[in-house]
Amino acid sequence: MAPRKRPETQKTPEVVVRPKSKRNRSPRELDPEAKKLCLKGPGPSRRFDSGCLWAGLASLRVPPPCSIVRALHQHKLGTAAWPSLQQGLQQSFLNSLASYRIFQKAAPFDRRATSLAWHPTHPSTLAVGSKGGDILLWNFGIKDKPTFIKGIGAGGSITGLKFNPLNTNQFFTSSMEGTTRLQDFKGNTLRVFTSSGTCNVWFCSLDVSVKSRVVVTGDNVGNVILLNMDGRELWNLRMHKKKVTHVALNPCCDWFLATASVDQTVKIWDLRQVRGKSSFLYSLLHRHPVNAAHFSPDGAQLLTTDQKSEIRVYSASQWDCPPSLIPHPHRHFQHLTPIKATWHPRYNLIVVGRYPDPNFKSCTSHELRTIDVFDGSSGKMMYQLYDPESSGIMSLNEFNPMGDTLASVMGYHILIWSQEEAGKRK
Repeated sequence: MAPRKRPETQKTPEVVVRPKSKRNRSPRELDPEAKKLCLKGPGPSRRFDSGCLWAGLASLRVPPPCSIVRALHQHKLGTAAWPSLQQGLQQSFLNSLASYRIFQKAAPFDRRATSLAWHPTHPSTLAVGSKGGDILLWNFGIKDKPTFIKGIGAGGSITGLKFNPLNTNQFFTSSMEGTTRLQDFKGNTLRVFTSSGTCNVWFCSLDVSVKSRVVVTGDNVGNVILLNMDGRELWNLRMHKKKVTHVALNPCCDWFLATASVDQTVKIWDLRQVRGKSSFLYSLLHRHPVNAAHFSPDGAQLLTTDQKSEIRVYSASQWDCPPSLIPHPHRHFQHLTPIKATWHPRYNLIVVGRYPDPNFKSCTSHELRTIDVFDGSSGKMMYQLYDPESSGIMSLNEFNPMGDTLASVMGYHILIWSQEEAGKRK
């Protein structure tokens, strides 16, 4: 299909970016009713409780300043194992979360934000899509205004967003407009990969593999489509009974595909052996519709988020064994961007927004809408981020590739979290 130009690209006058006030303090200082988290150790069922509000950082011992250097030296000498070194680095990062603050904000959209993607090589640049089809390209490390690509409005919701790994000045989108396309930063459409041609079918997610040079996308009726980078369709199969909410390629074995659906299943596929809807390797049944399925950065685990109150961690070595279950309130609401748990890019940590539910068994009065950080191995709550000036539901939360800056989506707003001193330098 011939390239065509998107409606409009402009430097948005609507974006409001401002640094955070120095008055901000930690959540425990601001809310006297907040209580320490009651943690339950892992039992035979490998089920964990996110418990009360606070993570009880007092129980975490801060390592001496030289401990990381000592661990690196011991590892180099062969006297310390890599897991212990990694654990020390992770603990040091967790301790640093106490100094994280929101240091920049943007509110560029007239409809809620629906998707988020970090630039793979520029740690201060991200793209955010909205329900109206608008896209913001924001380098918050410079004073220039972000680039704003105008969408079509109602019916144009951006459901998936990925930078092109072969040319990071371009990005892929899937949308309720009924297309999966490749665009540049000026808003030009470079290639249309899929087009439904009807308002009754739209695309809900996408992923890209640079090694295999393929694009995969899923639609609202259960179809999954695999294409090469030239736009040639390799196959188009109905893999689920209902909407495909998420597709993800394994970062280490990119022929390994996970698909999540509102039919309450997550399915694992070998792209080299797909012959039909029954050719999946595993079908992981959930109790509720599923919002997302993310492989860990090392490809060894799969993180799923349902539409009610459960996060699961599956192990790649034993897909058919019971997963780790983390009870967590994040129920689905029609006018709320679906909450999706994500991995930290460097450590075995899970990041997810909390939507307090009075029917959740460990819900407390005055529970805050925090960003929760869990240990991916134990399922224990490690920390909770909160800002009293931005107390809405944080639907999407992702760390940049370096793992030191967090972007959050809260309704119409985009929030950037970083360590207080680092934020001042930026």
